[in-house]
Amino acid sequence: MKFDFANLQPRKLLFFLFISTNLSLAQQKPVINAGNVPVSFRLDGKLNEQAWQNTDSISTLTMVEPFEGKSPAYSTIIKVLANSRYLVFGFKCNDPEQIVAFSKAKDSDLKSEDHIRFVLDTFMDERSGYVFAINPNSARYDALISNSRHGENRNWDTVWEAKTFIGKNGWSAEIKIPVKSLNFKKGLKTWGFNVERRIQRLQETDRWAGARQDYKITQISQAGILKGLPEFNIGIGLSIFPSVVTGAGSPAPDEKTEFTKDVSLDISQKLGPNLQASLTINTDFAETEVDNRKINITRFPLFYPEKRTFFLEGTDIFEFGLGLRRDIIPFFSRRIGLIEGQQIPLKAGGKLHGRAGNTNIGALIVNTGEVTGTVSPTTMGVMRIKQNIFEESSMGIIATAGDPNGLKESWLTGFDFTYKTSKFRGKKNFVAGIWGLWTHREDVSGYQKSFGFKIDYPNNLWNISLTYKKIDKDFQPSLGFVPRTGVNIWQGAVVYSPHPDWKLVRQMFHEFFPMLVTNLNNEWESYRIFTAPVNWRFESGDRFEFNIVPQGEKLAEPFEISEGVTIPSGEYNWTRYRLEGGLAAKRKISGQLTWWFGKFYTGTLDQIQLTMSLNPSPVVNAGLSGEFNFGRLKEGNFKQQLFAFRLMINFSPDLQLSGFLQYDNESETVGLNSKLRWIFSPLGDLFIVYNHNLAKSVTERWYRDSNQLLIKLRYGIRI
Repeated sequence: MKFDFANLQPRKLLFFLFISTNLSLAQQKPVINAGNVPVSFRLDGKLNEQAWQNTDSISTLTMVEPFEGKSPAYSTIIKVLANSRYLVFGFKCNDPEQIVAFSKAKDSDLKSEDHIRFVLDTFMDERSGYVFAINPNSARYDALISNSRHGENRNWDTVWEAKTFIGKNGWSAEIKIPVKSLNFKKGLKTWGFNVERRIQRLQETDRWAGARQDYKITQISQAGILKGLPEFNIGIGLSIFPSVVTGAGSPAPDEKTEFTKDVSLDISQKLGPNLQASLTINTDFAETEVDNRKINITRFPLFYPEKRTFFLEGTDIFEFGLGLRRDIIPFFSRRIGLIEGQQIPLKAGGKLHGRAGNTNIGALIVNTGEVTGTVSPTTMGVMRIKQNIFEESSMGIIATAGDPNGLKESWLTGFDFTYKTSKFRGKKNFVAGIWGLWTHREDVSGYQKSFGFKIDYPNNLWNISLTYKKIDKDFQPSLGFVPRTGVNIWQGAVVYSPHPDWKLVRQMFHEFFPMLVTNLNNEWESYRIFTAPVNWRFESGDRFEFNIVPQGEKLAEPFEISEGVTIPSGEYNWTRYRLEGGLAAKRKISGQLTWWFGKFYTGTLDQIQLTMSLNPSPVVNAGLSGEFNFGRLKEGNFKQQLFAFRLMINFSPDLQLSGFLQYDNESETVGLNSKLRWIFSPLGDLFIVYNHNLAKSVTERWYRDSNQLLIKLRYGIRI
């Protein structure tokens, strides 16, 4: 067909250009077609069934690191099979040299090992999706894609299976994902798909689509296309997971052993393939890992992430705003069922999350029980609606109601708009967003609002951003996390990250992060200017960094930094320095050593932080960390110490024994959290958890503070 451009009318010409542009953009996305899963398929990691030979494949990846656009050192072959109930992904990773793999446990952080990571955009909305990864030892990892930051929520879990095989010329893997484990758009036979391979020994990353250092694999807008998917059958869509918990323990030194037994129930029902309703009754979180202890040298509360399974499902939908970070979280689920570290029984809860067209919907309602002398029964809830607009942008509203302490007339409402594109100035990322929040509580009067914006240019060579947040003094959301109120917060970032043509240095990061906090009268309260004149990542994967950080605090009232050491109110300015070095995680022994030193308030402070990983074999992994603070101030000296040791014995990818030991000299307690997890079925888990705490008396003698043994059996049925 031949077009006569000279005689085209203007409107027709514009239409033609629009169609041509979109066709060219569509053609830029690579495509793979799914084959059929045979009835006799067996998951063994070898890819030797005939179905694998007869299906389409990806045989060419492109290097992202260390040299963008070059051919990979070793080839990778990717294939996909599907039927009405499952998707099966096959990977062949050629590499005749030494493979770096030391993890076996589920949910291991595989970024420092050889692994395959792939993402699925099951709604083709280029905003949300799922992450799956596996290493040569069959260690599995899954996560939800965080829409606002192209990050990952690794605490999310779903049901899937995987097997690997290691041969002379490399390793291969087969991954089987039930469609019941995913939410997806009904009738959609084309999904977004991308895959990335890490060769840790070479510090090399290879990717199928969007193979640019400016993009992350979780940037769904850059994914390729998975075509030829069948009409999926989710059945009734009902999942029932009952749990039985029994145990015994002593909550205090002088109390007798208490025996417990309980039953809980979790039910989920798919309201179509893209919307799910969940119900939890008498919820138990026995298997949830304890929090890592932290040393706090600020006057603000510390942040601890959510780890409880029920609250993690659908967290990508409940995310709000751009640039809020940990200064403002309008809905923070840890406010439910936890008050000052004490567990509050969760009697019942309901959740709805999913998508209807281009609309993301999330709703949660929870009823907590009574704890004598602490709280009365109360009901709390949150609703989030987010509309996809343009190619990658969104706008939405959020609302919460209720208070953990039972305060009446407690609510929050807000709106947010985020503009996002990966085609700025051609192929660059650009993000901008605004948001606003209003709260009300019966025990608080005055202005109760907050608003802000962020402009961000997050790319590999240049990463530049400006963020502003205003938080009224009485802005105290009952179900949120706001460590500091009555302030204006200005934050900037300029990072220049060139790849020098040097043999030893792979990339340099020149960083400048200014932060200024003023009160609502625009009088300064805090400032911090983080600079990195030297931050080098070497070709070996090791790294070295030197920082200079001027900062200041204006204290309106005295601040107790450690027991017996109180800094008086007043204006303080000082400069701190940091030296940091890290060994590449590809080694059997790796870690990082950090030394902060310099002035601090009225004196000096030395902070030494150490993390170390020992991976002698895939069966045994150990980690050691410590922090030592030595403060010498006019008001007195203080010493803070924190130790943690983690040991994991991986009998198989489905059977692990772990122990986590922590000590700090401020609480003078030692805590041990031990857990045996046996995944005896894709739908079944057995947990044996033992917690033991020791405390030091005034006579410097150690005694048992508390202990507890719990056994939890969970098994699910999917219909």
